[in-house]
Amino acid sequence: MPNEEATISEFQKLLDEGDFLTVPKLGDLITGSIISTKGREVRLDVGGIITGIVRGRELFAEGSMYQNLKSGDSVEATVIELENENGEMELSFRYAGNRKSWEDLRALFTAGDPVEAKVLDANKGGLIAKVKHLSGFLPVSQLAPEHYPRVSGGDKQKILDKLKEFVGQTLKVKVLDLNEADEKLILSEKAVWEGEQRSIISQINVGDLIDGNITALADFGAFVKFSPAGDATTSLEGLVHISEIAWQRIDHPKDLLKVSQDVKAQVIGIEGSKIFLSMKKLLADPWTDVEKKYKVGDVVEGTVLKINPFGFFVELDPDIHGLAHVSELSESPTEDIHSLGKIGDVMKFKIVSIEPKEHRLGLSLKALNEKSEVASDKPQEAEEEKAEEAPAEEKKEEAPAEEKTEEKVEEKEEEEKKEEEVAAA
Repeated sequence: MPNEEATISEFQKLLDEGDFLTVPKLGDLITGSIISTKGREVRLDVGGIITGIVRGRELFAEGSMYQNLKSGDSVEATVIELENENGEMELSFRYAGNRKSWEDLRALFTAGDPVEAKVLDANKGGLIAKVKHLSGFLPVSQLAPEHYPRVSGGDKQKILDKLKEFVGQTLKVKVLDLNEADEKLILSEKAVWEGEQRSIISQINVGDLIDGNITALADFGAFVKFSPAGDATTSLEGLVHISEIAWQRIDHPKDLLKVSQDVKAQVIGIEGSKIFLSMKKLLADPWTDVEKKYKVGDVVEGTVLKINPFGFFVELDPDIHGLAHVSELSESPTEDIHSLGKIGDVMKFKIVSIEPKEHRLGLSLKALNEKSEVASDKPQEAEEEKAEEAPAEEKKEEAPAEEKTEEKVEEKEEEEKKEEEVAAA
């Protein structure tokens, strides 16, 4: 009897714990053992309690674990129906493969590890790439600098043409964001590049001088590839903003530079993986001695380089450019500023301001015209002054005559008085 009681106790314990029999639920990812593979059907033993079947389209999952299956192999599948018409559990390799891929990507996302992505297609916003049998999106902004489509003017069609060149290629990326429920997968090649560059960037400092080679030109500046001092095995890429190429104003970097040109520059800023360079800091600043060449009030000759609604940009010499503001072009309001001059015109201006520290020089057409008008008005003003002065001169000439008349009257009175005195005597 004691043995019987012990057996009942153990049985009761199993019932209470309930772990002796776990029946899979809908959507569960299970591991089963292959019983047989025949045609388009694969049967699995699921935990020794039920037989599962994978058939039709549910067989086709990408991944090495579902290739060359044979009896006895252990494989994962997803429960899509608890019991079919034959009393078997319906399973899917396809769903299981996708689910496994999401789990793998989540692990990569958490760890921050890179993974390979094959580019399938491109649109104007970026690349469609396959990672772990799932489709993800790689935005243009998340491409590594060497792959970024640098297109002059930002032409969207040209950008798309550049992106299509990546179709079929494999890129190393990191998972930037993912959401299995929404089937959202965002990838970044730039994040991988930044990680690789971090240790290299630590080798340079603001103020360093570099020798580099121009890799691309854009509206906003030039990209320069260079190696840190003493480390020719690695390379970095920095940006020379258009305002840091030369001291004078330029419309586009291509005005002075070309791709593959060797240049010297100075590191002026480092922000994360971004390196900012300057070429003009290695050149003497022509504005330092500008007041020795030009002075306020000087009349100078310059070439109109550009016309904007707010005025003319004028080249006085290769280094010094000035601005003739629209308010300094004419006395009266002008509807069309182009009626006052055109690009390429050589015109005379009067310098009205010089600010060396701000690299600004103000020019005026109006002040020059005012000078001419003042000069032409002088003869008339002289005549007016003469006309005003004439009466005064006449008065000066008449004064002696009046004085003489008064003297004669006094003399006559004295004579008459004497005659009266003589008559009285």
